[in-house]
Amino acid sequence: MTASQSGTDTAAKKQAIRQAAHDNRRAQANKDEVSAAITDRFMALPEYHSAQTVMFYADVRDEVRTRQALPAAIASGKRIVIPYCVEGELELFYLESMEELDVGMYKILEPRKELRDVASKRLQPTDLDLVMVPGVAFDRQGGRTGHGKGYYDKLLEHARPDAPLIALAFESQMFPEIPCEPHDIYMDKVVTESSTYIGRGR
Repeated sequence: MTASQSGTDTAAKKQAIRQAAHDNRRAQANKDEVSAAITDRFMALPEYHSAQTVMFYADVRDEVRTRQALPAAIASGKRIVIPYCVEGELELFYLESMEELDVGMYKILEPRKELRDVASKRLQPTDLDLVMVPGVAFDRQGGRTGHGKGYYDKLLEHARPDAPLIALAFESQMFPEIPCEPHDIYMDKVVTESSTYIGRGR
């Protein structure tokens, strides 16, 4: 098999897994309760307790819901950071209150536009002690596939090597194996409602 055939094969397998994972996520019952169990498990991790600056993603559509956990995270005294998209790149925002968020494109919670250029609100990936990662599908080795646009891949490439990458997923988003390519980044852990899987990491 040539390299181009292999690449096409991997892309087709990933697309089939993405479709199945999207269907599973949409069908997930009791999303609020199950999401709360997952975020509780994430916030009980030793990596969370020892981190000072933590990136949360703001959930959209059928993802594991994180917004209900944000107020407690902000109140804990940690520096909570959320990403938002600008021209295909993820920027990072220091979140001190839920009032600083607005519903933006695709119904995603984003920082209010007038706050984005405040210098003290802007952070870099190297500032993060812990990164919460969304995704469409995962395997038990920490393999991940997103929507295929690569936003998070770029961000994760610039995270510090000592900052754990921990993904949140419904158990229905776990697959036996995600076909990964050399540039794909493995998670350190994947947290679901019923398990915490130890991934290969970077």
